[in-house]
Amino acid sequence: MSAQATARVAPPAFAPRPRPEREAAPAPRLRVVRAPAQARTRVPFVLVCMAVLAAALLSALLLNTQMAQNAYQRHDLTNELARLDQDQKDLVAVLDHKSSPEELAASARRLGMVPAAGTGWVRLADGSVQGVPKASK
Repeated sequence: MSAQATARVAPPAFAPRPRPEREAAPAPRLRVVRAPAQARTRVPFVLVCMAVLAAALLSALLLNTQMAQNAYQRHDLTNELARLDQDQKDLVAVLDHKSSPEELAASARRLGMVPAAGTGWVRLADGSVQGVPKASK
């Protein structure tokens, strides 16, 4: 016998087992169904996206406007600060001129004051006078 004939006669090693006979189940009834209608539309999603975009643009506009307003205020305050700084320098110059030793002596003479001839100090701890005070003429 040939190899082909032997292969036909020999049953395979993994042959399925025969199943016991069952009762025949009734065949299910099949019917055609429609595709489900789309439950949601895209309109709410589009409206939400447009609202978010509008809110972002509005907030950017408000932020830009506030920054511009702050820039104007900063410019005005810088100008005022420069003016006040110049006023302070002018007042210091006037005060320096009026408080010079020559101007101070002239003001004292106009008020009737005279220069002191000698100086003395009073010690506050015990009330004693130190130095040699002299009477003015």
